Amino acid sequence: MKIINTRRYILGMAVGLPLIGLLSITSEAQSRPRANQSQTKRYVVKKPDLSEIQRATLDPNSDYYYPKLVAKYEKKDTTMTPNEFRYYYLGYMFQEDFDPYRTSPYTDKTDRLRSKTKHTKSEMDTIENYATLALADNPFDLRQMSFLVHVLKEQKKDMRAKLWEYRLENLLGAIMSTGTGKDIDNPWYVIYPMHEYDVAQLLGYEAVDVQYPRDGFDYLIVEPDPTDKRARDKSAKGFYYNVVIPQEQYELKHGDANSDENYQDDDINTDYDLAE
Repeated sequence: MKIINTRRYILGMAVGLPLIGLLSITSEAQSRPRANQSQTKRYVVKKPDLSEIQRATLDPNSDYYYPKLVAKYEKKDTTMTPNEFRYYYLGYMFQEDFDPYRTSPYTDKTDRLRSKTKHTKSEMDTIENYATLALADNPFDLRQMSFLVHVLKEQKKDMRAKLWEYRLENLLGAIMSTGTGKDIDNPWYVIYPMHEYDVAQLLGYEAVDVQYPRDGFDYLIVEPDPTDKRARDKSAKGFYYNVVIPQEQYELKHGDANSDENYQDDDINTDYDLAE
């Protein structure tokens, strides 16, 4: 099976610093140690055991106890392993404050600046300020993370750009290691429906429709993004995503106010460029 080097896909942003490390995704059978692997983040494509992730992230004696993962992530630790990123990302679904449709009041403050490839100093300061606030409110806002990396590179704030690039790269790696997205038996697991669109765009597609083939599963219908000129396979017609836990949590926390009609992706604003 082909090894996916996510350096190629994840950040086709402004020309800037290289990504930290070299992130790869491979099948479980191909996960043999290699020379110099300590310098490499290798994500094995493997269906996640959500029961085990729930148990471990809620157990104070576990290495994957969620507060421990949060502390490691927030102290700018670039030694987090692929498993730690997987438990950090997927484990958030089992935390008390998880809400799959949580929105930050800061996310729309810089919308008008997204289409610009170059910004004034004042605009860069505004983007950095609001993106940082948005990520403090929701550390899994991949769009704000992408935008922040872009503007930090513009400002030549190299070390901060590297850190956020590292985080973005590994959160996306954690998602893409959960499956192939090719069929309903091998979906990608996401904690927010918005991340479905993020992954599709990451691969050079734009979403044109969404279907719900089974309760807790989304099928995002895609077309090649005509603005993405990078050489890559763009033969996919759509991608499957598992949103069983987000749907359960949404129904649990919003009660009768939620219905199948309300739990849709139709109102999600997908007008942005992850790989700006």
